[in-house]
Parts: sequence; structure tokens; C-alpha cells
Amino acid sequence: MAEHLTEADVRSIAEYVRIGMTEDEVAAMAVDLNSIIDSLSPITEYDLDGVEPTFHPIGDLANVMRDDVEQPGFAQDVALSNAPRQQDGSFLIPSILGEGGDR
Repeated sequence: MAEHLTEADVRSIAEYVRIGMTEDEVAAMAVDLNSIIDSLSPITEYDLDGVEPTFHPIGDLANVMRDDVEQPGFAQDVALSNAPRQQDGSFLIPSILGEGGDR
């Protein structure tokens, strides 16, 4: 039997992804997620010992990265030309952590 999620698990996930949830929403989400887990339980009944995977996204590929070739970049004024806000030659963005304000 698959392990079920508790309301504390749902709260922890919501906090991690920064989604505000009421207690009613947490309870409903726990029920929904546990229903999804239950609906997938028949998969665990198959005997898959010795069954080779039929697909792997990497396959036999080695390094698929291109050579790192230096190319000219943007001048600072060009890079900042479309910035909604800038300060002292840098992008000025809203803070997502801490006290708030611009950083």
C-alpha cells in the first residue's frame, strides 16, 4: 500500500512552493492527493523483476553539449535598455525573500 500524505505534509509542500492555503484547502488537498495516490496503486501489483526499461531519455548518448566558445556579449547600456527599473548600472528587482522592498 502506498504511503499517504498527512495535512502536515500538504502544509509543508505549500510552504515550500509559497502557496498560501487555508485549513479547509489543506484538508481538501490532502484528500485529493491521497485519492491520486490510491488510483495509482494497481501499478504496484505488477511483477516487474527482470523487465528491461523500454525507453530512457539519455540512452547511449555521451556528452551532447556544444563546445564552449566565447562570443561577444551585450554592452551594459544595451542589457539595461529594456529593464523596467535600474539603479547604479544594475537591474532593480522586487525582493522575494525577507523584508520586501527592491534589491
